[in-house]
Amino acid sequence: MINTTTLRGMANVSFWAEDVNEARTWYTNLLGAEPYFQAPNPKTPAYIEYRIGDYQNELGIIDKKYAPPAANMAGSGGATLYWHVDDVASMLKKLKELGATEYEPLTERGVNWLTASVVDPFGNIIGLIHSPHYREVWSTLQQEQSE
Repeated sequence: MINTTTLRGMANVSFWAEDVNEARTWYTNLLGAEPYFQAPNPKTPAYIEYRIGDYQNELGIIDKKYAPPAANMAGSGGATLYWHVDDVASMLKKLKELGATEYEPLTERGVNWLTASVVDPFGNIIGLIHSPHYREVWSTLQQEQSE
């Protein structure tokens, strides 16, 4: 039985940008894919959304003018969502080449467990992780699907 009172998994992460068109160009370059959803229209979007990763998680970019009044938009901070990648060092390098700035350097957290993070050109933190836990869950799911 599924416990519906617990967190079930990341569904969407939303970032803010002063210029959504500029953010679309940057993230499309990073992800190698166009957003699948743009509102109110592709020419002047206030919100764009990508589906990325093994589980097709949603990455949304919202015009900063719609930020909640209590949001501190003065700089980077708050929670960091870590995206699993196979090669943290290579992705860190790619992000920095695209204009992101290092927030947390490449750090070994344990055997085959690495993290790093950057701040994108719009002030959002992108966490990178190579996690043995993620690999274990992924492998288990792949085995279950092939049975």
